[in-house]
Amino acid sequence: MAIEKVFPMTKEGKEKLEKELEVLKTVKRKEVVERIKIARSFGDLSENSEYDSAKEEQAFVEGRITTLENMIRNAKIIEEDTTTDSVTLGKSVTFVELPDGDEETYNIVGSAEADPFEGKISNDSPIAKSLIGKKVGDTVSVSTPGGDMTVKIVSIK
Repeated sequence: MAIEKVFPMTKEGKEKLEKELEVLKTVKRKEVVERIKIARSFGDLSENSEYDSAKEEQAFVEGRITTLENMIRNAKIIEEDTTTDSVTLGKSVTFVELPDGDEETYNIVGSAEADPFEGKISNDSPIAKSLIGKKVGDTVSVSTPGGDMTVKIVSIK
């Protein structure tokens, strides 16, 4: 029996995945089935691009449903930890790139809810891996695909 991967996430992150799953099951599935019905009515399926496209979308939707169900089933909710002053999963960390970079703030979340454009980085990312366990004032070397950088932690919330 395979060991299931645990997906650490915030309560809000789990709720967001549950909403996406609900939409896929109740709305998107029906839309795709309707597209397939319409495409079948065009006749010969061997040269029917609308049918092929609808079947591909159906495969994507069903795959995403399976993925979301697995992530939700194996979710581990991150409890808010106010007792520690070090960087941990679920905390927001502000740092400045040395020697003269701008301040950047990221929330460290599980991979299931990571969204760099919203300031949420995965605990599996190079930046988060380097920052976890560090404290305000620490200078940290971060190895990224774009090269090494040095940052100083300004605040942790």
